Amino acid sequence: MNNLLENVLKKNQSNFRRVVDFNATKDKLLSLNFTGENKELTIEMIADTATFSHYINSKLSAGNARYAIGGYDEDRILYKRSSHFKAAAASSNSLPTEDNLEGASRSIHLGIDIWAPAGTEVFVPIGGTVHSFANNNNYSDYGATIILQHQLETVVFHTLYGHLSMADLVNMQEGKYISRGELLGHFGEPHENGDWPPHLHFQIIDDMRMNIGDYPGVCTISEREKYLHNCPDPDLILNMMQYT
Repeated sequence: MNNLLENVLKKNQSNFRRVVDFNATKDKLLSLNFTGENKELTIEMIADTATFSHYINSKLSAGNARYAIGGYDEDRILYKRSSHFKAAAASSNSLPTEDNLEGASRSIHLGIDIWAPAGTEVFVPIGGTVHSFANNNNYSDYGATIILQHQLETVVFHTLYGHLSMADLVNMQEGKYISRGELLGHFGEPHENGDWPPHLHFQIIDDMRMNIGDYPGVCTISEREKYLHNCPDPDLILNMMQYT
């Protein structure tokens, strides 16, 4: 863990704006588990976006929850849906096959996912400049993505927002300053968010390591320690997991 960044985030946690419009006094928050321990999940379910979306929506409805959340440092089976998550393979736009479902090797999730309907608004928790943005349009990738750069006290760090709406990129400019609490974007539909059920992937990144418009949101088990050191717990900003 990057203790300097972690400490400054903890120190300032009460000053961060909610990334989504979650009100702990009235909104129920559901925790979702996408590890192999969740026996409700099948390869067929996660490979079909409509079926997977129905699963998410049914969980939200049954739990009377406005949002579902979770996933940091979670060893997930979700990434068996696409060859995009093979550690040594090139990105692929193809639909999953039995071979690449079994061959996926990146499985450790480096962000927190917030699940809610498409169009859900995303706000900036702390003022910052647009570092970069892109449409990462591989199958099961981020889709529309925005990365912000922040400075808090003397510490520079980044936040990544994945699976947004393509409309959110239209007027985006690198170097543009976006204020705390300003509307940044919206949860995208499957056709623009990497073909996932609508959700936000939120990630904190210390060093972008020359990446532009993209940064790994999933790593291999062998790289877990290295990536978690560079990507501390997003709940240091979200401050939502306590309500699950």
